[in-house]
Amino acid sequence: MWRAFFLAIGITLCIWGAECLVLDRAILAAEAPPAESAENTLNYYNPAPQLTKSKREIVPPEWAPWSLMSSGAVIILYSFTLPRRVAG
Repeated sequence: MWRAFFLAIGITLCIWGAECLVLDRAILAAEAPPAESAENTLNYYNPAPQLTKSKREIVPPEWAPWSLMSSGAVIILYSFTLPRRVAG
């Protein structure tokens, strides 16, 4: 179980490092929650839906890609050195 856990962590770090190497920045946009239905509002008052979007920009530092990929590779190698459980 530990072997598979460390292997998964190492592969995940390598993938994140490769993504940081390819991307300059990532922009996450979240839409506003949907407006209330007409049943909950009065007949004469129907508020306009809000069209505001909040944006979050993620810019990875220069050291992130190579550090993530190298630490992921070390963890993958460590997972191969862990002993397998003896059946029985």
